[in-house]
Amino acid sequence: MEEEIGAEFKRSGFTFDEEEEILKKCLTFCVNYNLKPSDIVSSWEVYYLNRQLDGSVVQISQMDGFLQHLQNEQKQAVIKGEPDLHIYSSKDVDMILNDEDEDTNEDILKTPNGKSQSLHKERFDSTPYTNEGLFSSGKPSKHVTPFGQRREKFVVRFSINGVPDNETPEKEDNCENDEDAIIKKVQPLQGCSLTVLGSGSGLEDNFRFMHDKVEDRSNALDNRIMKYAKALSASGQYEEAVDPTAASQKSMFAVGMICCDGEGHLNDKSTLLQCSFEHSGGQRVRLELQNLNQFSIFPGQVVGIEGHNPSGHCLIASKLVDYFPLSATVDPILPPAKKRALNHDIQPMDQSSTQSKLSMIIASGPYTTTDNLLFEPLTELLAYARRKLPQLLILLGPFVDSEHSDIKRGIVEMSLEELFNFEILRRVQDYAEHMGPDARVLLMPSVRDANHAEVFPQPAFDIPSELKLQISCLPNPGILEANQVKIACCTTDILRHLSGEELSRNLTKGSTNDRLSTLASHILRQRSFYPLYPPAEGVPLDFSLAAEALDISVIPDILILPSDMKHFVKVISLGEGGSEEERASCVCVNPGRLAKGEGGGTFVELSYFGAPDQINAAVVSI
Repeated sequence: MEEEIGAEFKRSGFTFDEEEEILKKCLTFCVNYNLKPSDIVSSWEVYYLNRQLDGSVVQISQMDGFLQHLQNEQKQAVIKGEPDLHIYSSKDVDMILNDEDEDTNEDILKTPNGKSQSLHKERFDSTPYTNEGLFSSGKPSKHVTPFGQRREKFVVRFSINGVPDNETPEKEDNCENDEDAIIKKVQPLQGCSLTVLGSGSGLEDNFRFMHDKVEDRSNALDNRIMKYAKALSASGQYEEAVDPTAASQKSMFAVGMICCDGEGHLNDKSTLLQCSFEHSGGQRVRLELQNLNQFSIFPGQVVGIEGHNPSGHCLIASKLVDYFPLSATVDPILPPAKKRALNHDIQPMDQSSTQSKLSMIIASGPYTTTDNLLFEPLTELLAYARRKLPQLLILLGPFVDSEHSDIKRGIVEMSLEELFNFEILRRVQDYAEHMGPDARVLLMPSVRDANHAEVFPQPAFDIPSELKLQISCLPNPGILEANQVKIACCTTDILRHLSGEELSRNLTKGSTNDRLSTLASHILRQRSFYPLYPPAEGVPLDFSLAAEALDISVIPDILILPSDMKHFVKVISLGEGGSEEERASCVCVNPGRLAKGEGGGTFVELSYFGAPDQINAAVVSI
């Protein structure tokens, strides 16, 4: 079994510093936790990505941390299998030891469930505003949640060029209960212009979904291949694509889509290249990558291949081109028909003062902890935003999370739409009204939103017209322009899906292997918000809508990709070459999740000053 474990690791591109000792430990893990060799390697890949480990060498010193990761996985599996099971932790001990009565302790150890809903109504009906002007998230003192018990608030976990400074005139601690000081701080807020780019905005109109046909899928994939082939040819760097399935001793250039020969994960023996109908009638040919020192591929990726096929059965690659030439899509200003102002009723501002400068706060759901539906993290985020005065507050779904235990079990005392309007829109509306007419909030749904259409691409939320002056809704995915800063967003967790399907090799000496940057760069290089095909399980991808809505029509300045993987803010290069165009770059952001389990998560505060390398950014733990 040790040999099987070692073979699985090597098949995934990993090596060992002390192979014998590591394999003995992995064998012990397999026996103790009833795991197969493939399971232990899959768990290692998750641990490797979450810890952002450098290189592909498995070290003996990493085994203790890996063991803790396996134990956490087993714990989560038990909790998922028995949803009513409560596993006690130090947090429970702290709460039990508080100077509270026995009834309080009983309420703490139980999920509030239906009681939380009555608390919602009492809170909003009796005390609609706190001294800070927001809907109160406070509950009677006898109802204490683990989130409310945490000691540290708003801790900076990571920053680039320091924490963004929006010229807050006074210390927060001295102003929290002083309404006059808060009003003074709100006055300097600067507005920003908002415009939707691209054809994704058409999803807001009435459309049919769940009518996806095989023909739609076939045409969408073939169009992607042909578009890529034409772009490579138009760049002047590559020849016209030919049929790679024909036997030839000469070197050839082909363009096609990476496929897997079977239902398992992609490996060096199961990689196929599917070409367009025009070039080869849609046939597939086996792709041999043994001559390449460096590559990163996944199913659905469209690539250019230089190589030869001496037998007609196997294309032996000598070069792989995995990026869409920038010169083929340089069109920073779209035609008027494809631009839609989100704040058309507001007078345009002086372009010289707003051009390419923007401050924002970015957060992704869930917005409430798993033990209740009180939405405490959202309330605290809005209070933080009031103090920091961002020009744009970006809130990404899920808002009413279909994975929440109370929603799964159907024990919510109001409809899902009422829950969204009552807990999300009312809080956001109150924030916008308190901040003044220049405040801007952007909402984007997720396929996990229980009150919205479960389809990808996804239409925007339909909110009352009186809220649209300050609260804007964007389809998922979507591209907008704020103060001439182009921002692309997608709430589907493409980073995690790619991490489970990617096959990579990096034998180049001295080169670094930043997996998170590589995964994010795939989105930009493929010019698609979801280039993976077949899609991951649970993604309701509708190809009758995907042809236009999933395309990244312009090179964004900021790309926001919320994910369950580790939070980050990275500046990623988009092209290869020495020209200014090919040196273009983009700020890629994963804000993490605002709520994680029974505690708080993270969000991102970012200030953009005209270029991706001129930013202040911080990942803040709530």
